[in-house]
Amino acid sequence: MREQLAAFLADPPTIDPAADLTPDVLPTGGIPGTWVDGSGRTPHSAGVTIYAHGGGFTYSNPPMEQIMAHRFSQATGRPVFAVAYRLAPAHPFPAAMDDIVAAFKSLVRQGVPPKRILLVGESAGGTLVLSTLLALAAAGDPLPGGAVPVSPVTDFTESSPSIKANKARDVIDPDIMGPVGPTYLAGARPDQAPQSPLFGEFHGLPPILIPVGTDEVLLDDSVRFAEAAAAAGVDITLDLYEGMTHAFHATVLFDEAEHLPTATTFLTRLAEWVRRLD
Repeated sequence: MREQLAAFLADPPTIDPAADLTPDVLPTGGIPGTWVDGSGRTPHSAGVTIYAHGGGFTYSNPPMEQIMAHRFSQATGRPVFAVAYRLAPAHPFPAAMDDIVAAFKSLVRQGVPPKRILLVGESAGGTLVLSTLLALAAAGDPLPGGAVPVSPVTDFTESSPSIKANKARDVIDPDIMGPVGPTYLAGARPDQAPQSPLFGEFHGLPPILIPVGTDEVLLDDSVRFAEAAAAAGVDITLDLYEGMTHAFHATVLFDEAEHLPTATTFLTRLAEWVRRLD
């Protein structure tokens, strides 16, 4: 998988010609981003999936994100708005979270039912998805219908046992991850929510699906969050991928994704979970 990812980043494929790129579907509160549709449906009829990309809170790869957004649109049956949120270090916490909150609120103001909006993100984007849920809940705002944070950071104190236990197994080195938290937080406390979602108030949150690989250094960030949320009564599903490392879901980006078991399983499970919500 490392070799496939390296090849993809060196020469990313073009987005599926069937994808509908319509940047002006609905205004998004002044928040930049790209509309991508693989569902053939409209925001008002189907709802919207808001997608927050990964990249350690500091990096963006728009071609890759468009392809991922198209896959998510097909799986969730909704047009996707891929948020071009502000990046650290120039824009540390809470800028990125605020951008996603603003996009969500703008869609709701324009008549998209909040329960028909899904939040989806991977890695740093998964963290932002959970932070957005907590920020909306704390403000008493309407909540989306569900959230799918893939392999999120939930605890910036780096207290999860898997950070050390899976160091030799994962594709990312915890030592490289070390600067990520301080760069993103820029002085915000690592033991408080919403920046570290694990420390939040979970009562009343919508259904959550957390896909994560068992060989990830961030495995226990997902496990601990899922346990705490379940204890608070949240409908949460921890979806474990045996032997998979961080960014395992990126197999859906490859041209041959439909032939890769992990990609097929990931998208199938996501689609089934969304259908249960609908």
